[in-house]
Amino acid sequence: MNNTRPDLWLLAGEASGDRYGGRLARALRSAAPEVRLWGVGGREMALEGVELLAPLADRAVVGVSEAVLSLPFFWRILRRLGEELRVRRPRAVILIDFPEFNLQFAKTAHRLGVPVIYYVPPQLWAWRRGRIRMMARVVSHVFTVFPFEGSLYEGARISVESLGHPLRDFLPDLSRDEARDRLGVSGNAVLLGLLPGSRRGELRRHLPLLLMALRRIGQEHLVQFMLALAPTISRQEIQSGLASASVPIRVVEGQTYEVMAASDLLLVASGTATLEAAWFGTPMVIFYRVSRTTTLLARMLLTVRHVGLPNLLAGREIVPELLDKAATGERLGQVAMDLIHDPRALEAQRKQLGKLRPLIGEPGVAERAARRILELVDDRP
Repeated sequence: MNNTRPDLWLLAGEASGDRYGGRLARALRSAAPEVRLWGVGGREMALEGVELLAPLADRAVVGVSEAVLSLPFFWRILRRLGEELRVRRPRAVILIDFPEFNLQFAKTAHRLGVPVIYYVPPQLWAWRRGRIRMMARVVSHVFTVFPFEGSLYEGARISVESLGHPLRDFLPDLSRDEARDRLGVSGNAVLLGLLPGSRRGELRRHLPLLLMALRRIGQEHLVQFMLALAPTISRQEIQSGLASASVPIRVVEGQTYEVMAASDLLLVASGTATLEAAWFGTPMVIFYRVSRTTTLLARMLLTVRHVGLPNLLAGREIVPELLDKAATGERLGQVAMDLIHDPRALEAQRKQLGKLRPLIGEPGVAERAARRILELVDDRP
């Protein structure tokens, strides 16, 4: 690396992006201790030495109505970042997911002559493929997370390379028996894991849905229920909702992967958690509820038939999906019971999920990305 002390900006807008950004910041500082890191994110990035210009990861939204209400906040942040960018002039801006916000900021960075690198790019293969035209204008380099994504950028004049999914750096090799031992679950118990989501809006929509499903399941089955609490949600926020539960629900914190690996079946909100669950090969039912407006918009913009990541990667439905109107407590409970009653269906899911593991890549993604980022900025005149 040249002798100048490089400034880099990292921009993440959700809890998962903050997590990936924190690991990337650690790898950058390890490879180049002289690097100065600024940006937008949350607690994980701050702990790894990123000086936050705005705590955007704490303001993630889902759905059209929430996004519209938050527009003034996001525009204020974009203006502020643009002003800071004119003064600080980093060697590069590294975007982490959160495309609606990050691509807007990429336009500003491009106008000011600051290279833009996309780490965890938009899922063009599933949603709004037309955004690649904008990316071709303002993004100089993309690190794809899945090996098949590179073909989407052919002819777009963007430098592309696949380094693996940054999630891989967090996924442990944890067996079902080890996970059950850590959680204190007996080997022959039927364990149903619950993952309602990591955002407060998701929790408000999904917790009543899950409680209705458990009421249906609990009437006919001797099943243990365990809810893995996301680090973005406090126990106090969920206790009042659980007060109306008709069955005992054990809430665990900081052991989400143990719940995923230990469960016989998961009821999981669509998102990154479904890919994590797929890594452990745990059968699941994917569900999600959003507003009617968001549903209509998604139908117009989606280019694929499925929403759950395991199904998207498989190219067909290997895991049941219950979305929006189909995501009722009664229906969710019935699908779960059907699977619990059908060991062959559960085993078929496990086999199909096992085929997805190679797509996630090898560990060391953040370290590989850090080396390439430093090489790219070092090549600049």
